[in-house]
Amino acid sequence: MDLIFIEGFTGQTVIGIHHTELHDPQPVVIDLHAGLPRSRACDTDRIGDTIDYGVVRERLQRLLVEHRLQLLEAFAEAIADILLDEFRASWVRVKVVKPRKFDDVQAVGVQIERHAAETDTPAQREQRGAAVLHLIGSGMVPGGR
Repeated sequence: MDLIFIEGFTGQTVIGIHHTELHDPQPVVIDLHAGLPRSRACDTDRIGDTIDYGVVRERLQRLLVEHRLQLLEAFAEAIADILLDEFRASWVRVKVVKPRKFDDVQAVGVQIERHAAETDTPAQREQRGAAVLHLIGSGMVPGGR
């Protein structure tokens, strides 16, 4: 498996459950790894045959502005869904951190791993991704919340 990764992506977003977190953006740091079965780009040397981390970075920037999620778990899941559905990754690991959330703690956060459903066709994955983005856009959270 080939891994494309972004480490230390830092942005600002409104996320949290406490009153002090619901109005002003706060920093988050995102690390992600997206796996592909042997990338065709190794043979073709074409960016279209792999995951373009520049495009992933732009997508993360957009997500920071557009999401309406409260929990880091749901935010990490949204990132995983984007990588699996929009970028066709086979496997992802996503870590989302709030640095210096508390004075006596360096960071708090979550880390998740997800695999693409092996039985899904590309069309099924695209349809699922569209449904997830619709839910996020409407302020609802995937997974029954």
